[in-house]
Amino acid sequence: MKDLRNNSTILAIDDNPTNLKLLHRLLSAKGYSHVHLLTDSRETLSTYKMLRPDLILLDINMPYMDGFEVMDALFSLQEPLMAPIIVISAQQGSETTLTALEKGARDYITKPFERNELLLRVQNLLDAHLAHKLLNDQAQVLENMVELRTKELNDTRLSVVQRLGMAAEYKDEETGNHILRMSHLCQLLAQKMGLPPKDCELILHASPMHDIGKIGIPDSILLKPGALDAHEWEVMKTHAQIGGQLLGDDDSDLMIMARNIALTHHEKWDGSGYPNGLQQESIPVEGRIAAVADVFDALTSQRPYKQAWSIQEAIQYITSHSGTHFDPQVVDVFIAHIDDAILIKNQFQDE
Repeated sequence: MKDLRNNSTILAIDDNPTNLKLLHRLLSAKGYSHVHLLTDSRETLSTYKMLRPDLILLDINMPYMDGFEVMDALFSLQEPLMAPIIVISAQQGSETTLTALEKGARDYITKPFERNELLLRVQNLLDAHLAHKLLNDQAQVLENMVELRTKELNDTRLSVVQRLGMAAEYKDEETGNHILRMSHLCQLLAQKMGLPPKDCELILHASPMHDIGKIGIPDSILLKPGALDAHEWEVMKTHAQIGGQLLGDDDSDLMIMARNIALTHHEKWDGSGYPNGLQQESIPVEGRIAAVADVFDALTSQRPYKQAWSIQEAIQYITSHSGTHFDPQVVDVFIAHIDDAILIKNQFQDE
C-alpha cells in the first residue's frame, strides 16, 4: 500500500505560492512524487479532469472561486469515486469547519498546521481512497467478466438457435437461406412498425425457429411430392404445436419469442388459422409479422414442387389477403418498404 500511496497524485490548490511550496516540500520529503500545485482556482475542473488526483488539498480564501465554490464545482461532476478533499485554511471556528464538511470535505486542518499531523491525515485519507479504488476496480473487472461471459453464452445460444432452424428447413428440402431472408424481413418489419430495438433484435434471432416443429413430422408427409390428403394435412399442422412444445421450457426473452412465433405464425387475422384459431390482436405481434415474412419468401422461392412466384404476384396475394390472413397494419408496412424487402431477398439468394 505504501508504494501505491507514494505514487498517488495529489493536487494542492492555494492562491499563495509560498503555501504551495511548503506543501510540496513536505510531501516530497515524505516520498510523494506526484504533487501538482495550482494557484488559480478557476482552473480546478480542467486540472482535475486531466490529472484525476487521488487527494486534493484545498484553501478556502481565494480570489475568483473560493474553496466552497471549488467543492461545489467538483461535486457537480458526480464522479463515482471523487478524490477526498482536505481543507487547509487559516479560518477558524466551527461554522466554517461545518460548512466545509457539509460540502464534502473529508477533513479540515487550520493554519498554521503541525507537519506530522498533516502528513498522517494525508496518509490515512490516501490509504482509504486507494482501498476504495481497488475495490471499485475489482468490481469493474468482475462486471466486465460477467458481461463477456454473458455475451459468450448468448452467442452460443444464438448459434444453436440458428442451426436448429436450419435443421428443420433442410429436413423440409428448403435451404438455410430461407430462414436468413425470413428472419431479416421480420426484423425489418418490426423496426418499421416501431417496436422497441430490443424486440427487433429478438425477432431477428427468434424467427429462424418458426418451423422447428417440422422435425416431428413424418417424412412420408413432410416430403410427399403431391398434395396432402385431409388426414395428412392435420398431421402437418401439428408442427406449430410441436414447435411450441420443443421451445417451451426456457423462460429467456429469446426463447419466449421463438415459442410465440412457432405457435402463432400460422394463425390468421380472421381466426381461421391454426393451431388455436386466434384472431386479430390476440395473435402476438411477432407471430403476425412472421406470417407475412414467411409467406412472402415461400411464394417467391423455388421449391422442388413449385416454381417461384414473381414479386408482383406475391405482393398481390398478400394484399388480397390483408384483413383475412394477414394483419392489415403489417401488410401496409410491408408494402411501404417492399424495396427494402427485395434487397434482403437479393442479399441472401439461394445458391
